[in-house]
Order: sequence, then structure tokens, then C-alpha cells
Amino acid sequence: MLSVKEGDIQKLGLLYERYKKRLFGFFYQMNKDANLSEDLVQNVFMKILKYKHTYTEESKFVVWLFQIARNASYDSFKKSKKYVHRDIDDVGYLLNSNDDIDGTIIKNENTITLKKAISLLPSEKREFIILSKFKELKYKEVGEIMGCTEGNARTKVHRALNDLKEIFLTLENR
Repeated sequence: MLSVKEGDIQKLGLLYERYKKRLFGFFYQMNKDANLSEDLVQNVFMKILKYKHTYTEESKFVVWLFQIARNASYDSFKKSKKYVHRDIDDVGYLLNSNDDIDGTIIKNENTITLKKAISLLPSEKREFIILSKFKELKYKEVGEIMGCTEGNARTKVHRALNDLKEIFLTLENR
């Protein structure tokens, strides 16, 4: 990123190739719209180019990148005024598959319930879970992205997980 900041725009292509899938996954888990997610990834890299002068060595690039991504997501939400909670497709890996058919059925049911529970979380809590658990960012990085301290991020992730557990158990008992 420092090379891009100094004017070597060619390096932006390398950053794009390195981070496009992570960004797409983040956007897709938030809005479940592949076309919108692709557009948002493009917007993020356009903003990186536009605001390259604001990047500093003190912050990790991934933190700066996801801050821009969050802003792009919010801007898109404000423009469309349509925000639909939908399932998250990438939670299946949280449950290990078994050879027995009964175990597989139960795990598939749990996966569906977990997807639904995640979609029912408020967007900020869903963001904390996606960043910390799906994107596997450290609490310090999540805090920087979400504009809070590392300890506050840890607390908010913990609370979001507790809410997710509550919603999951409620759905499971239906």
C-alpha cells in the first residue's frame, strides 16, 4: 500500500487480487447480493485509490481496508434504503460432517438454524461476528475497524455470540 500511496498505481492490482475474495465474502455475508457485493468491492478499491494519501504505516492495511469496506456498505445501505436479512451461506464449516446419515441430517438442520439465527441478529452484532469469526480478525483489528477498543470489541463479540446462542436455541425449540 505504501507503494500505491507513493504513486505506483500498478501495485493496486496486487492488493486487489490479494483482498478481493475477503471483501466479497464480507459484503456478501452482510447483504446476500452477489452483484451488489462485486460492486462494493470495486467501490472499495476506487476509494483506496482516491484516499491513498490517508493511509499511514501505523495502522495495518487490512484494518484500513475494512474500515473503508464498512463505510462503503453503509453508504450503499443509505442509498438503497433496502436492507433485507438473509441467510449466511458460509457457516456450514462450523459443523463437522459425519458418516452417519442421522448425524448429517441433524448437522444440516443445525446449519440452517444457525444461518437463520445469524440473519436475525442486528447488523452491528452480525458485523462483529463476521469480522471476528468468519474473517478471523483479531479483536484489536475488529476494534479498530468498528471504532472501539480491543477490550470493547471482545465484549461486543461475546455479547453478540450470546445473543446468537439465544436466538439459535429459540429457533431450535420451535
